[in-house]
Amino acid sequence: MKSNLHMREIKQTEIKQSIELLNYVFQMNLSINKDRLFVSAKSTQFDEGVALGWFDGDHLVAQILNLPFEVNIHNRVYKMGGITAVGTYPEYSRHGLMHKLIYASLKQMKKDGYTISYLFPYSIPYYRKKGFEIMSDIVEYQIRDTQIPHYDHIPGQVRRASTTDEDVKNVYHQFAMRTHGAMIRNEISWNEKYQEDYWEEKFIDSDANLQAAVYYDEEGNALGYMFYRIMEENFYIDELITLKEVARKALWNFIYAHQSMVYKVFGKTTGNEAVAFLMQDSEIKQSLSPYFMARIVDLIGFVKQFPFAENEFHMRWAISDPLAEWNQGTFEIYSDEKGLKVQKISDELIEDVVQMTVQTLITMLLGYLRPIYLYKIERIKGDPSSILLLERIIPTGVPTFVDYF
Repeated sequence: MKSNLHMREIKQTEIKQSIELLNYVFQMNLSINKDRLFVSAKSTQFDEGVALGWFDGDHLVAQILNLPFEVNIHNRVYKMGGITAVGTYPEYSRHGLMHKLIYASLKQMKKDGYTISYLFPYSIPYYRKKGFEIMSDIVEYQIRDTQIPHYDHIPGQVRRASTTDEDVKNVYHQFAMRTHGAMIRNEISWNEKYQEDYWEEKFIDSDANLQAAVYYDEEGNALGYMFYRIMEENFYIDELITLKEVARKALWNFIYAHQSMVYKVFGKTTGNEAVAFLMQDSEIKQSLSPYFMARIVDLIGFVKQFPFAENEFHMRWAISDPLAEWNQGTFEIYSDEKGLKVQKISDELIEDVVQMTVQTLITMLLGYLRPIYLYKIERIKGDPSSILLLERIIPTGVPTFVDYF
């Protein structure tokens, strides 16, 4: 590795290099106009977040971007650092550059008060080695035109609207504030949502315009919306958010109204939503895949804010962290009528206490997997009484899937 390699923050004047790196790593095939829009969108993100890179002289060779977000975790709002725009030119791989970038990013997040981080992994094993773990699943489904449900006597009305309509944003905000795992979208995430069809082509050609439909009840209250695209005689549900069951039914009736125009409906939703069960004809195609990963940035800060299900308990956790030494060690968690206290009592992993990795800790605290199951598969070690206590004090609820950023 050359001696003139150095890490520093990426300047706004170097955004073109960043986009070229992303284009190479992800092999994007963008037209000139779309490339201009993509650069514009990413430029804004680099301005809002913290972008770090490795440079060989003045040439950017590896990068990472942290974006400022908030998420609802068991009805508590947490500052979350979203990691994106990760990439390294292949000739500079296997030198530990990304390892050091992730470490520097975590230190910066901790300094800025972020206690948790999310990312969409290109490699789950790779990010597990960096302390991240799966925290949500995605269900991708397809429904034939003859299987689209229809519901009688649904009050109110569905209206097509602009994707930037304030009613859309208000419905989402209400949803996010009462939904565990949902991101509380800021302007960065909304802008990314509107621009995503220029870089994400999982289902369809990016030329299909994103459209919106909003459900209003008889009093004119917006209670749900859907982002969708129609292309090549197929209907693609990009996002369907509802505050009441009547809104879900009304929006499916809106899809049903397109029955003469489409052959299939494609959609995606959280892994804990029973899509097939909700259909009148449940013999639909669906697949389940791991989706986002999460990591504790600052263990003490995260646990201090965590809404445990019981107010009186005393535990010790021995936590191993492959990257962030401040999360490595034995921690005491004590809760009584005076409140919750969390402190590191040793940098060593004390025996005869509950033992787990930081990866297991985050998937447990977020509710993706329960303590008893993690104990059975030997991801948690400890005496049975401690595991039963964990089962009681960790709130129930699996994180709900929504496109985060």
